[in-house]
Amino acid sequence: MTMDALALSRLQFAFTVGFHILWPTLTIGTAWFVTLLSFLWWRTGKTVYRDLMRFWMRLFALVFGMGVVSGIVLSYEIGTNWAGFSRSVANVLGPLLAYETMTAFFLEAGFIGIMLFGESRVSKATHFFACLMVAGGALISTTWIIASNSWMQTPAGAVADASGIYHVVDWWQVIFTASFPYRLAHMVCASFLTCAFVIAGVSAFHMRRGQHVAASRTAFSMALWLALVLAPLQIFIGDLHGRNTLVHQPTKLAAMEGLWDTTRGPAMTVIAWPDMAAQKNLYAVEIPHLASLYLTHSWNGEVEGLKAVPPADQPNVPIVFFAFRIMAGIGMVLLATAVTGLVLRLRGRLYDARWFQYLAMATTPLGLVAVLAGWTVTEAGRQPWIIYGVLRTADAVAPVTAGAVTTSLIIFFAVYNLLLLAFLWFAGRVAFNGPTDTTPQVAERPGMERASVGLLTGSPTSPSPAYGAGQAKA
Repeated sequence: MTMDALALSRLQFAFTVGFHILWPTLTIGTAWFVTLLSFLWWRTGKTVYRDLMRFWMRLFALVFGMGVVSGIVLSYEIGTNWAGFSRSVANVLGPLLAYETMTAFFLEAGFIGIMLFGESRVSKATHFFACLMVAGGALISTTWIIASNSWMQTPAGAVADASGIYHVVDWWQVIFTASFPYRLAHMVCASFLTCAFVIAGVSAFHMRRGQHVAASRTAFSMALWLALVLAPLQIFIGDLHGRNTLVHQPTKLAAMEGLWDTTRGPAMTVIAWPDMAAQKNLYAVEIPHLASLYLTHSWNGEVEGLKAVPPADQPNVPIVFFAFRIMAGIGMVLLATAVTGLVLRLRGRLYDARWFQYLAMATTPLGLVAVLAGWTVTEAGRQPWIIYGVLRTADAVAPVTAGAVTTSLIIFFAVYNLLLLAFLWFAGRVAFNGPTDTTPQVAERPGMERASVGLLTGSPTSPSPAYGAGQAKA
């Protein structure tokens, strides 16, 4: 099947933005975790927090670099492939992206050097302040980006002139749109939750190997406490976000639920195959009234179906339908893992249950998968509109040839995969080696291979022979 410039441009942007979103997700959570560790090192003086801080700062630096490199491409891509979009909304989104650069990127750039390289050259309080500025900058950056995207989802505060160019009449409405607070909270919580399970997975890996036990136990415990709070919080925020979508983007919500007809007391479709040609679900497994309960919080609430709009105004329902179930399913898995960790903690078996360590390692990438699935729901569910209900995606594409887009797509695909392989190589080596131990190590049980028994006698800059030998084996 031959694809036109519109389909290829959508595919290219989906690939590049999907690749990019992984790194801000990790950057936000990791930056705040490093900040917490810096604070604890400052206030307690316990070297385990310093060791963990130095370890996770190295991983943060790699993630931050990947985010910067992959993010720059997007601004050029908007101008080259989406000239109609740029022409129409530059007056609205251009300033928001400029604010992001001035208030966030400059803040991060100004303090990241102190954060990464100044820890031994400045006081603990100064280093904590630098970490706080970098983490705050990441959060501010997220705020402006989500504000921009939220305006595309629920536009307000701007009007179009006769030539289709939008002009701002109320900046407050442009920034604080109807969906903005829910989408910001959902994304930030997703970043923290994703990072919590990455930390738990890496820590479980070292606990399983019997290396860096003291530091790994500390990070493992901290990560699971965070997950226990964040997992149910994310589900609660997701419920609020879903109810907001029901009001402001009912067609997207109908695609998420696979609901074709406007219905009172709709059932939850657990699984099905949405047939867009027939405008119905095939092989559906449903639970009566359940969708009504979590969407409208009532037994017989009314929910608008996909058929309320013409087929030309419907998104690709199977993509949205299955992506939503992947995201929600992973959320349940992460919640169950966090609760299981609590049960093991209360029974005094959190660090001894080997099967739970394997489970923690298995959940390491799930948060990132959920973020990709969630963004797929957000962006694919908005189609065929690039500005929901206002500007069609087909009217926003640039007059470029399919061949030109294909060439750039192939180049992006090759380069980005090389970048990913390079990241996995370097980050994998850092994660595999683990934090530099300067704290007492405790064997998990007698006879365990690679367990560090007793106290390390070396200084932070000159580890003991036993520790050096263990690192060489790693």
